[in-house]
Order: sequence, then C-alpha cells, then structure tokens
Amino acid sequence: MIDKILIANRGEIALRVLRACREMGIKTVAVHSTADTEAKYVKLADESVCIGPPPSALSYLNIPAIISAAEVTDAQAIHPGYGFLSENADFAERVEKSGFIFIGPRAETIRLMGDKVSAKNAMKAAGVPCVPGSEGALPEDPKEIIKIARAIGYPVIIKAAGGGGGRGMRVVHTEAALINAVNMTRTEAGAAFGNPTVYMEKFLENPRHIEIQVLADQFGNAVYLGERDCSMQRRHQKVIEEAPAPGINRRLIAKVGERCADACRKIKYRGAGTFEFLYENGEFYFIEMNTRVQVEHPVTELVTGIDIVQTQIRVAANEKLRFRQRDIELKGHAIECRINAEDPFKFTPSPGKITNWHAPGGPGVRVDSHAYTGYTVPPNYDSMIGKVIVYGDTREQAIRRMRIALSEMMVDGIKTNIPLHQHLMLDERFVLGGTNIHYLEERLAEHQAAKSK
Repeated sequence: MIDKILIANRGEIALRVLRACREMGIKTVAVHSTADTEAKYVKLADESVCIGPPPSALSYLNIPAIISAAEVTDAQAIHPGYGFLSENADFAERVEKSGFIFIGPRAETIRLMGDKVSAKNAMKAAGVPCVPGSEGALPEDPKEIIKIARAIGYPVIIKAAGGGGGRGMRVVHTEAALINAVNMTRTEAGAAFGNPTVYMEKFLENPRHIEIQVLADQFGNAVYLGERDCSMQRRHQKVIEEAPAPGINRRLIAKVGERCADACRKIKYRGAGTFEFLYENGEFYFIEMNTRVQVEHPVTELVTGIDIVQTQIRVAANEKLRFRQRDIELKGHAIECRINAEDPFKFTPSPGKITNWHAPGGPGVRVDSHAYTGYTVPPNYDSMIGKVIVYGDTREQAIRRMRIALSEMMVDGIKTNIPLHQHLMLDERFVLGGTNIHYLEERLAEHQAAKSK
C-alpha cells in the first residue's frame, strides 16, 4: 500500500481525499496557494506545502510546483481530485515520469476520452449508444457540413472536440445559421482549448442527464455502480444530483451499465470514471466520459456502500477490485445539494468571511465541506463551499430529510444558494421526479419574471 499521498487540489475534495487517506493509515501532503493557508485540510494534513499565489495558473495548475512538492516531501503518489489538473494527460504523464503514482487513469486513456471525437468513436466500437452525429470531426467544405446536418436533421449542436464544463457548444436550428455557427465554435474552441476541431450531433430537445459510475483495475476487472440523475442544471452546471435516477427501467440501466463496464475493459481503463449520457424517450446517448472522481460521487457511495476514493487509491496501488458486479446492490435513495457562496437567484459570487457556520445532522445526513466559522471564502476559485448529502430508504424520505437538513444549516456572513435548494425541494415537478436538463433554467426564468412584475 502507498505510504504517503500528495493531494493536488483544494476545497472540499481535498478534505474528502485526506479523510480517505487517514482511514487507510496513509500520510498526506496538502499543497495550497497563499489564499488557502488557513484551510481546514491544510491544518489536518501531516505536511503542507505552499505552491504559489492565489491565481490558479500560478498554484493549483502549476505542474512543476506540484511535482517539486511531492519530491521534497517524499510522497509516493498524487491524487488530483476533480477540476484543475485531474483530466490533464500531460500532468498524469509528468507525474509518472517523475517517479510518482498518478491516482487516476493512464495518460493515454485521459487523452483518448478527453477528445470528444475519439471518445465517441471508442464508445461506438465498444457498443455504447451514442447521439446521432458526424463521423468524427467536421470537414472544412461548407457543402459537406450542410449535407451532414441534413442527414442528422435539425436542430443540431456544434461541439468542440476538446470542450467541457458546458463550454464550446452552439445549437443551430436552421441551415442558414449553420456555417457561421461552425466557424464561430471553431474560433472559440481554438482560443479556449487550443484545439479548433468541432463535430456535430443531433440536438435532443428535452433530455435528462444520466451518468453511470464505473470502477476498474489494471487486471481487466470493471464494474458499474448504478446511475445518477444530474438533470437539475443551470448553464450546464449541476445543482442537485441523486441516485438512483427516478423512473428509469432497471433492466435498461443494467444493459447500459454492462456496456460501460465492457468499454472500460476494451480501453484498459484504470480507476474511477463516469460515463455521461443524455436520456430521452427511453434511449441513452453517450456524450462524454469524465476520467476522474465526480463532485457527486457521495450519492453513489451512500446507495452502494462503496468508498470510491479509497477504491481509487487501492487500484493505483496495484490492488484488484475487492468486489464483482454481482456484489453491487443499490439500496435506498440519496440526494446531493451543492452549496455555493453566491446569491441564490442572481448567482453572483459572494466571497468573504463566514461569521457563523452550523452544519446539519441527524439520521442519513452527510456534509462534505471544508468551511467553518471564521473561514474566509476566497474570490479566486469556484464558489462551491460544500455539499449536503442525504440518504433515505425511499426517495420521498430522502427529500424530507433534505428539507430538514437545509432548514438546520446556517451560513452567516456571506450569501449562499441554500434558499434556492429549499425552494426546489418543495417544487412539485422535482418531487415527482424525472425533470429534464432545461427545467431548472425555465423555473428560474419564471421566478425572475414574477419578481419583475
């Protein structure tokens, strides 16, 4: 087993990884920017190293500084968490070449799945259902592009091959707007991702966002841990996640899950990963794979009883998976609310000092957060300051527990989106289950219109 792990991240995921390590008897190294010197996980780690000033490019994205921190502390492995460098193939390669273990997939796998065109081709070859679209990158010839769009049928969506996080996408409803949209997306993709390659897919009008969690080792063993519904989104950013997804046939989930596990074997995947799908009219359509641990992994942990982060570490240490597919059983229901330091309806960031922090408790309540009374939320990073996750025997019980948990939670000194979550936990359509990815934005638009009258 690995003796010491450097955690190349910040915030709640840094604390989550640290706790997993402590339970396993593994020593930890926390790297941090000067903005995070007083962070809880920095104080709890066995060692800490400051790697730069607040801007991410000079600290959490500074590969030489992170490698140097691992060298001076004699760490054996590096856990990238999510975001920052977690899906950077060059970082994974540098880590391994520097003599450390990268707790994640191999660099070549990250590259394969990081490019949306090559990922889609790999999934087609593995039998994973994909959204109808262009065969690879779009050609330069406008006439050929028009021909492809006509074959797919409008509306279509133009996507950057190197995109992610909801960026690098443009929906086109008419042929007249097609070529201009392709050119604009290419320009934006080149500037944002360093890769101007774009491709085309059928634009699904009212899909749900369903994802399949997988775990795989380097001995050819792979399992899927059921699914999560992440359809409650704003601007392609998830707000609420739950497991399992309400109202989807379990046999269909098993069929898609098995194909995802088989795809992992075929591409020789290692570690934790997530297959993301759009689901509409009883059909699944693959959109991308995230080659890291997800923000929403706790809901899967609660319904399966499997610690995903500890499994990542064991797999990286050359251990085989400790369970097979027949051992995986989903029990109960879990819901996660992302708690952000922002105005609950305007969504403007609200950094600053938390003057009073009280986390909820009680049966089936879990809070993953690095925040505390007196903690100052820096303005330099993502606004998420924690996650409230609840578990119940049924979805109805989980919703009731979330309502109680949110009513108990206190965060003074800054604004948070807790009022939004309280509003949504009473929303009739959410309570019914099965909302599509546009639902939250439509509700927010209605709320804004009602306020302006």
